[in-house]
Amino acid sequence: MSSQKQLEFFLLRYVPDAVKDEFVNIGLVMVEPAANGAGYADVRFTHDWRRVRCLDPQADVEMLEALEREIRGQLGQTRDREMLLRRLQDSFSNLVQLSPAKGCLAEEPAKEMDMLARLYFEAPRTGIRLAISARQQILRNMREAFEQAGVWPLLMKEIPVAPYTRPGDPLKFDCGYRVGNAIKFFHAVSLKASVDQAIMLASRYPKIADRIAQSLQVAPALTAVVDDGLDRSQDEVQFALGAFNEASIEIADRSAMSAIAELVRRDLQA
Repeated sequence: MSSQKQLEFFLLRYVPDAVKDEFVNIGLVMVEPAANGAGYADVRFTHDWRRVRCLDPQADVEMLEALEREIRGQLGQTRDREMLLRRLQDSFSNLVQLSPAKGCLAEEPAKEMDMLARLYFEAPRTGIRLAISARQQILRNMREAFEQAGVWPLLMKEIPVAPYTRPGDPLKFDCGYRVGNAIKFFHAVSLKASVDQAIMLASRYPKIADRIAQSLQVAPALTAVVDDGLDRSQDEVQFALGAFNEASIEIADRSAMSAIAELVRRDLQA
């Protein structure tokens, strides 16, 4: 029986507008970090650029294709994997951003890469525009519930995380409020059209929460409001929900918003 290898991977994300919280996964790099530079290292890029062009019709696809060749060349030449990852992190402009590294175990790294590439690159049938509009629908339902409970004017809106990470961070929580020694955030996430935003949020939230706690001396809590009627038997949906649980992010269906808004009203004594 083959032994499993300890691997790390990270995603390359195309981010045409740093102000908006929108991106498309375009690349995947996997390395074997503890192999003294002689272990597994490879890169996969999408070859279906429709999602990129949907997000940014002016995207320079030739430049992105050249980026894959450049990274593959560096993987072959650089034995110091840590130095390589730092070089990649420092060399990209804001147009292409690296996700936090994630660990995994695999007997056959190439097959693991193929599976992850399918998970992160394949476009949903309805496309990225539906993912954006579906999130906006959840966000509208959130606002309507908070308005009916009379608490919408009392909430903070579009709360930036940049003060707790670094300047230029585009992520903003949709709304939230502070009560006692806690601060509670709510963020709309559609999983029916795409799990990308959910996975990004789950990968980033633990570090953001730690920094908020240290800076404000409060206990942060985040609730992700997701679509009603999710097919939880789908591998992608299970993966995203599991990532939320691992990151200590609460999950609420859109239909639960009236009950959530009532709890908020009691917290704020509105």
